[in-house]
Amino acid sequence: MEFRLPEISQDSENTILTLWHVTEGEKVAEGEDIAEVVTDKATFDVPAPRDGILTKIIKREGEKIVSGEVLGIIE
Repeated sequence: MEFRLPEISQDSENTILTLWHVTEGEKVAEGEDIAEVVTDKATFDVPAPRDGILTKIIKREGEKIVSGEVLGIIE
């Protein structure tokens, strides 16, 4: 399943993925914070949408991202 960045802020054009709390191959639980993003106004933790294993990280720390963009794959 593709793990996407949810809508955080409508006026946030400068969203950056700052930190992954987990690495590829780690188990994640639904609702567990697995990534951190920073906008021009605030810092947000992004929760896992389901239980599973983070099998692939697509967006790396430091990359700009937008709402709806695929961050990784959870199997």
